[in-house]
Amino acid sequence: MARPAFPNPYISLEQWRCLVAVVEAGGYAQAGVALHKSQSSITYAVQRLEHLLQVKVFEIQGRRAVLTPVGQMLYQRARQLLEDSSSMERAAGKASAGWEAEIAVAVEVLFPTWLLLECFAEFGAVSPQTRLALHETVLDGGAELLQQGRVDIAILPRVPTGFNGEVLQRAARIIPVAHCDHPLHKLGRELSLRDLRKHRHIVVRDTSARRDDRTTTVDVAQRWTVANMSTSIGAVCRGHGFAWLAEDKIRHELDSGLLKALPLRGGRERFVDMYLVFADPDAAGPGVSRPDPRLRPQALRRRRIAASPPIPARSSHPAAGSGIGGTSPAL
Repeated sequence: MARPAFPNPYISLEQWRCLVAVVEAGGYAQAGVALHKSQSSITYAVQRLEHLLQVKVFEIQGRRAVLTPVGQMLYQRARQLLEDSSSMERAAGKASAGWEAEIAVAVEVLFPTWLLLECFAEFGAVSPQTRLALHETVLDGGAELLQQGRVDIAILPRVPTGFNGEVLQRAARIIPVAHCDHPLHKLGRELSLRDLRKHRHIVVRDTSARRDDRTTTVDVAQRWTVANMSTSIGAVCRGHGFAWLAEDKIRHELDSGLLKALPLRGGRERFVDMYLVFADPDAAGPGVSRPDPRLRPQALRRRRIAASPPIPARSSHPAAGSGIGGTSPAL
């Protein structure tokens, strides 16, 4: 009698899940909280796994339990096994449901908003029943959402480990700016980084959980770190500091003269490439993988970045208690 190609496994997915949780949460008690289980059930699952496989997964070093070499190998493979299992379930669910009920998209805040919304509108005309959930991210925030399986598509400034990305060349032009009456403009000459260090720098915080708040464009003594692009633009428009901002986001403020580009020596502009990254191309539903590039959010990879359409006029000077220039820009 032929042996089965896939013999019954000794270890269940739940046991592998407990092992991965212990490693990533940092302990049995923390894993119990993460999985909504008791610490004793987590401990038993890992001990049962060790007994069935006749291996030692953890060893005690000082007061800490660390992975053995075998444990490290099992952890890495268990993580991949859980990811493959989750991917297979998502693919089956999407295949049975037809069009996706919702597509989650993570987009770096530097990406042109008008272009993103135009593509969303085109997609909505084809599949109005599909909800689009937009996550606006900064730096590693989008990569984190991808790795957590919380988004289907992402537009990021760099491709995270374990994913492939399609480049969107020069998706954003970044320029250093300050209010037209800022002291830096009063110098009347080219500026150096030394000049900038004497003034407040406005930066937008990384949206990832493991963010590094030290990440800045220039090292300065005075710095405000804000949570979103709107606040950053608002602070600069009110003369509170200078910032590197995406030209597309402040086009009206530049045209009105409220903001002026800083004449920085050797660094008046920077171009940022973006990457279109799919969470799982093999498990993509019809909305994510729709072949017509004009009628899906991924149309962004075929679109040339051009000047945005005219923005309705608004006051050149911010009103008290209002958004930038009286109206907060859409982000």
